[in-house]
Amino acid sequence: MKKYLKIIIPLAVISLLSFMGYKVVSKINHKKEVAENIKTIPVFSYENIKGGVFTHENLKKDTPTLFIYFNSECKYCNEEAQMIQESIVLLQDFQLVFISFEKPALIKAFATKKQLTTYDNINFLSDTKVTFSTTFDVQSLPCLVLYDKNQKLIEKIKGQTKVETLVKKLQK
Repeated sequence: MKKYLKIIIPLAVISLLSFMGYKVVSKINHKKEVAENIKTIPVFSYENIKGGVFTHENLKKDTPTLFIYFNSECKYCNEEAQMIQESIVLLQDFQLVFISFEKPALIKAFATKKQLTTYDNINFLSDTKVTFSTTFDVQSLPCLVLYDKNQKLIEKIKGQTKVETLVKKLQK
């Protein structure tokens, strides 16, 4: 019996370590792949709050883009939207794309409450299939993903950020 334990325990440890190593390497490779995919704005398709479809092809060319991943019940998301509304003049040369995994009706109510529905440079999208977070590698709310006018990634920002800071980054 002791002879079997001397063989089984080391084999179990080696197997466990091998499995954990495989998982770590897989995760690192996945992160590299996602990082490569978001260097430029990836292909996407989401429902807008008017019931239509909004894709990467609807984005304005030669215009910096700010993706804002939010939730209408998130305190920090609400504060970010309020700061954007208060400083909307500073953001008129950029396109803003608000994306949430909530239903379009909730997103529309949020947009209306924040008085952001009347601006041509702002779109509100519903990610009902919850693909934005994996496509753009975001795990927190709010999360802002900034792209320059050539659709090249500038930066991903977790959490609230002052509008002035965003404008500086988008103007580079």
